[in-house]
Amino acid sequence: MSLVPMSQILERANQEDYAVGGFNMNNLEFLQAIIEASEEEKSPVILQASEGALRYMDMHLALPMAISAAENADIPVAIHLDHGSDFSKIIECIRNGFTSVMIDGSKSPFEENIALTQKVVEAAHAVGVTVEAELGKIGGAEDDHVVKSASLADPDECVEFVERTDVDALAVAFGTAHGVYKGEPELDFELLAEVNNRIDLPIVMHGASGVPEESVVKAIELGVNKINVNTAFQQAWTAKVREVLEDPDIYDPRKICGPGRDAMKEAVKEKIRLFGSDNKA
Repeated sequence: MSLVPMSQILERANQEDYAVGGFNMNNLEFLQAIIEASEEEKSPVILQASEGALRYMDMHLALPMAISAAENADIPVAIHLDHGSDFSKIIECIRNGFTSVMIDGSKSPFEENIALTQKVVEAAHAVGVTVEAELGKIGGAEDDHVVKSASLADPDECVEFVERTDVDALAVAFGTAHGVYKGEPELDFELLAEVNNRIDLPIVMHGASGVPEESVVKAIELGVNKINVNTAFQQAWTAKVREVLEDPDIYDPRKICGPGRDAMKEAVKEKIRLFGSDNKA
């Protein structure tokens, strides 16, 4: 239990055909909501932080807090860097206690993506840290991660990429997007099924906020084992905080942020049940 590499969590999910949430931490209340909801649902969890969130919170303040929460939890918890941009940042995160990192070289040419991922895998695997990478370009904007021109993953490239990098999990662009959707997403399930049939590896779905539940379930059936959620939780937290602030007599930050945390906690529980990771701890 407690703090583990992400590969340990995803291996079981891959074997038993369910998905585990990659839930982003933006402040103390988000951390509390994610850990408490996961414990109550008896679910493993991947606690994520983006580079932007780490700058906002200060990694040297936030990470010890996250590690303490994970080590005191009675469920498996991985602490994961979401959308790592370069080798030096990833090494810094590994040295400070992350058990998993994502190197996102998807904006680079294929060979450059492979070379960068190989370098990260070599360093991370030497100390037991899991590595996630990405193929295709997942569009939209979330935090400071912006992709204006999305493109779907190529199944042949996915096979070659996995063989040459020894990566542990692969984020595959099949039509999802970061942030808030404008209309319903158009997902290429045939592409996802082909990739799943050709690689023996947990597949990651980014941009799950706003994807219809039936599409999420279908994606899990077609091999997705990790699903990232951030925007939906930010929306739940913010909606509740706005409601609380309608009362001009409330000024205590704990009475403002606490209800937001509780609203987000319920949203986390809903995702856990949808993904099928409840009672899998």
